Amino acid sequence: MKLITPLLSLFLLASCSEADEKSAAPAEKNAPAEAAAGKAHPAMKDPSKATEKAPETFEVVFDTTKGPFEVKVNREWSPLGADRFYNLVKIGYFQDVAFFRVIDGFMAQFGVHGDPAVNAVWKDANIKDDGKAVVSNTPGRITFAKTGAPNSRSVQFFINYGNNGNLDGMGFTPFGEVTKGMEVVKSLYAGYGEGSPQGRGPNQGLLQAQGNALLKKSFPKMDYIKSAKLK
Repeated sequence: MKLITPLLSLFLLASCSEADEKSAAPAEKNAPAEAAAGKAHPAMKDPSKATEKAPETFEVVFDTTKGPFEVKVNREWSPLGADRFYNLVKIGYFQDVAFFRVIDGFMAQFGVHGDPAVNAVWKDANIKDDGKAVVSNTPGRITFAKTGAPNSRSVQFFINYGNNGNLDGMGFTPFGEVTKGMEVVKSLYAGYGEGSPQGRGPNQGLLQAQGNALLKKSFPKMDYIKSAKLK
């Protein structure tokens, strides 16, 4: 499928293509005990261990290389999406995770893990679609990136910069919104823009296969999530 616009390219940049892959050859509440002890949660390598139902609303505090921001999730907006996001936060998935595709006026995308071994098990751990969007993709709302196929949401997300209501009928169902620190989100480095080969940013197939080693070497100005915790 040809990339037409940055909006439609969300479909393709949610996961790497087969060709790319071949060419690439609380305590409990805030953080898992394993993470506190410096150990990866078992679900990092086994998505079947991260299927807890989320609360009806919850808040997440992100710490990034540009500062903190907070997201409030409303499960009613997108129940399955909220559940997946909740579990990813709980298992400590969002550590040293890059904002690898940031486009001024459009959105900031993240979710490819820095560890290729984690990507290998999570990138195709898809969840079912939640149906028609309950709320619109307005500035500050957070939504799953996906391919053009149904039920293709996995671990990639974007935060809307602009009013992207034209995405509402394409399976992009917001599940939360930034409540504090939107100025931080808007300050994320956007100099690389669209991903390769359409732009100067990282090729997603290579990113899936090489992780942060690729980004640190070739995209040194990129911003990262340092941690994400339930508030």
